[in-house]
Amino acid sequence: MFTKVRSQKSEVGSKNGKMKIMFSIFYILFSVTTNAQCAMCRAALGGDANTAQAEAVNDGIVYLMVVPYLLVAIIGYMIYRMKKNKSK
Repeated sequence: MFTKVRSQKSEVGSKNGKMKIMFSIFYILFSVTTNAQCAMCRAALGGDANTAQAEAVNDGIVYLMVVPYLLVAIIGYMIYRMKKNKSK
């Protein structure tokens, strides 16, 4: 009985170790490619003369980021309210 439990634990540990290794390899491979900027953006925004255009692109990125954060905040607040009302 005890040997069966020990063997199951070792299988779980080996699976967990393999997952860590696979995740590490996946992270390393994809983090290298994400450090680059696209050629179109670099060409359009490079140099000192395009500061207004660069600021416009940065503002657009911020506006695009606001919507997902608002959605997560609203859903989180709704879940919080549902749990609070359920506990009463």
